[in-house]
Amino acid sequence: MMENRVREMRAELGLSQGELGERIGVSRQAINAIERGKHDPSLALAFKLASVFGRRIEEVFRPDA
Repeated sequence: MMENRVREMRAELGLSQGELGERIGVSRQAINAIERGKHDPSLALAFKLASVFGRRIEEVFRPDA
């Protein structure tokens, strides 16, 4: 699993999990699973998340060492 900063970056934008999910086309539950590290997003989904946050994908996700 990868470490991620999705929860932190989502909070910076003032978005709920549901609102973020709507922006990228997934459920609130999917966002929750990603934030808790229970699910690694596909590469396409990871790029969508990075785009919403205005960050490079490497700033949002990093491999768990």
